[in-house]
Amino acid sequence: MTSIGSGLSRSRDRLRAHPTAFDAGLALAVLVAMIVGSFADPHGGPNGPTFGTRSPSAVSVVFMVLGAAALVLRRRRPRAVLAATVAISLAELVVEDPRAPVAMSAVIALYTVASRTDRPTTWRVGLLTMTVLTGTAMFFGSSPWYSQENIGLFAWTGMAAAAGDAVRSRRAFVTAIRERAERAERTREEEARRRVAEERLRIARDLHDVVAHHIALVNVQAGVATHVMDKRPDQAKEALAHVRDASRSALDELRATVGLLRQSGDPEAPTEPAPGLARLDELLDTFRHAGLPVELARADDDGALPAAVDLAAYRIIQEALTNVRKHAGPDAKAEVSVVRVGRTVEITVIDDGVPQTAVHDRTAAHDPTAPHPEPSGGHGLLGMRERAGALGGTLTAAPRYGGGFRVQAILPVTARTGAGGQDGEDA
Repeated sequence: MTSIGSGLSRSRDRLRAHPTAFDAGLALAVLVAMIVGSFADPHGGPNGPTFGTRSPSAVSVVFMVLGAAALVLRRRRPRAVLAATVAISLAELVVEDPRAPVAMSAVIALYTVASRTDRPTTWRVGLLTMTVLTGTAMFFGSSPWYSQENIGLFAWTGMAAAAGDAVRSRRAFVTAIRERAERAERTREEEARRRVAEERLRIARDLHDVVAHHIALVNVQAGVATHVMDKRPDQAKEALAHVRDASRSALDELRATVGLLRQSGDPEAPTEPAPGLARLDELLDTFRHAGLPVELARADDDGALPAAVDLAAYRIIQEALTNVRKHAGPDAKAEVSVVRVGRTVEITVIDDGVPQTAVHDRTAAHDPTAPHPEPSGGHGLLGMRERAGALGGTLTAAPRYGGGFRVQAILPVTARTGAGGQDGEDA
């Protein structure tokens, strides 16, 4: 059965590749059928039709050859072929008696037109062809108008139009399914590319937060150690210890972030949990050790937050304090508040510092069109905004009246699904 099916499939493919050859074969088959049918006499005997009791005339043979030959061009000029075959059939119906089945070529041509045009045109052309052929046969024939030849001609033309319309509908249905499948495939590819881009953005955001925070602390502590190395070695050792701790923390977080890139599929055991507000005190201690006084006020009832919201809140606080440490001046102080309000959690970081010269990272939030004073303008506020927006929240950042800076994020406790960075940050 498999070999037979494959043979039929190969034959069908060859015929599709050579449509003119197929139409020529069809025309030959129709010609043979018409010639054979012309020897049949439906009223040849008392017991029914007979075969061989009559033979076609030379004019009928010419009509049959012309009608069959026209079918070779049925794909290129379907309507012209239909008109030609109908005209030949009408001539045969009017001139010859007994009649040969020349109308068979018109039936094939009508099917071709119906399968290659729209439904209204099919029925208009079909009804016109049925009316003209059947009416001519009834009017010019020697048999009664209700004879089986006339009824058969009416039925065959009607079935040809209906069959062609059905084939056209099926082709349109198959084409629509194929286009829908191709469109779905393109949509899947675009969705995959979008997810890859979002994942790259999320990883870049995490790497920026980790590097900016820890390297800033390492830079400060290393400066302190260099400054007091000769006069106060104990304080220098303490600063170097903080450098070591900050470096270790940076390496651990980088290892956890980069480790996600090496995972294929969902691991059975999760990697190191992402930082959240449960580790907020540890984060603030790193800034205090770096010389930035930070006060904390919490009114979130220590309620558990979704992993994405928890991580976003932690990273926003981390980046905001890093900006304070980098840009607010050596004597700045910071305050952090975490407040649970209904279905949202509000994160606020304020400082009383005086902005330094490299202030683009902070003023970008107040004026996004501000020029870049440095070639490597900061991305911290942009990253914080992206984190908040990805969860359906908001973030505002602007200078405070009287000096200092304020960053406030309002995050929904139930983060919206499908947001960029949520799926990856739940790991």
